[in-house]
Amino acid sequence: MDSDVIIIGAGAAGLMCGAVAGQNGASVILLDHAERAGEKIRISGGGRCNFTNLYCGPDNFISQNPHFAKSALSRYTQYDFLELVERYGIKWHEKTKGQLFCDGRSQEIIDMLLAECSTAGNEIRLGTQVLGVEKIGDGFVVTTPTQTLATRALVIACGGPSIPKMGATGYGYKVAEQFGLNVITPEPALVPLTFTDQLKEPIAALSGMSVDTVVSNERASFDEALLFTHRGLSGPAILQISSYWHSGEAITVNMAPGRDALAELKTAKLQTPKLSPEKWLMSHLPARLAAHLAAQFPFQRLADMPDRELINLALQISAWHIRPAGTEGYRKAEVTRGGVDTDELSSKTMESRKVAGLYFIGEVVDVTGHLGGHNFQWAWASGAACGDALAAQPISGARR
Repeated sequence: MDSDVIIIGAGAAGLMCGAVAGQNGASVILLDHAERAGEKIRISGGGRCNFTNLYCGPDNFISQNPHFAKSALSRYTQYDFLELVERYGIKWHEKTKGQLFCDGRSQEIIDMLLAECSTAGNEIRLGTQVLGVEKIGDGFVVTTPTQTLATRALVIACGGPSIPKMGATGYGYKVAEQFGLNVITPEPALVPLTFTDQLKEPIAALSGMSVDTVVSNERASFDEALLFTHRGLSGPAILQISSYWHSGEAITVNMAPGRDALAELKTAKLQTPKLSPEKWLMSHLPARLAAHLAAQFPFQRLADMPDRELINLALQISAWHIRPAGTEGYRKAEVTRGGVDTDELSSKTMESRKVAGLYFIGEVVDVTGHLGGHNFQWAWASGAACGDALAAQPISGARR
């Protein structure tokens, strides 16, 4: 054997898995076709890496089996990763909703993980394409353009196809299907939504403007900011709801969260009847948005608006019902929804139930986190769970 473990993918989950397995005695080789390790870590959080979330828990994840993530998340928590960050002297700060970011650059997190892998004796081979994998006896053979490697255990940690400009592919799904594992159809998640041309043109004038909202559909609701774009909608609220959105469905946008817009309009009509709808809107919303909404109501004064028009205006503010045309796709998606069916894996070890020694961790699995550091915490937790399991296996006497 060339190693006890080969990990395909030197991203967040792969590096964590390699470090844990190696520090517990297993020999590990990590392979990645990218020229640098941890590329998604590097670009995350605007280059500062939203590395975890203080409030991370099973409810922050989407999966066909909502219980699957509980085991790994409970055994390697956000506080465990935070302890590692602090041990390396990395300064951090908390933003809204428990999101933790580096004070400096995200490269600090990558360097920390690489240092952990170095301490563990991991061998990391970058710029190395995997041409194929095979099950041979009690182990696996991994073929690259220059050699064939034998290993006791094989870990698939190469993520999903989100952000293809960084070289992301669906290779992990191909390996799963090769070995007879079911794959839940992958889709872009945490992704901006687009409009039809008919709606896109009038909304394009609002591009770049942000407003606090509650965005919801039949399955979820998120109280966060919305951003208008030239093609549709983005911002945290939209990215969040996109993970729960299916093609052809509508979403509802409330731009007056916590307020009764109709009651306020009726009061304003009585108390300030000469006030124009636009002026009233400008006291609650950004000026460009107020002008856009007011243009749909040809009234100079609130006093001139019958109740049905007040209702319509209130609905435009607090219950804007829209049907997106689609999403920006994998090129703008932060993660991938779907992936290797969790029914195929052990929740404690991440090992395939069908193929001994084959493991899947991180984004390639059908576990998708909310925005705000949750997907990284899943990478750390699933990687640690797998690393612990690998270290517990009998050592093969592989070359160290």
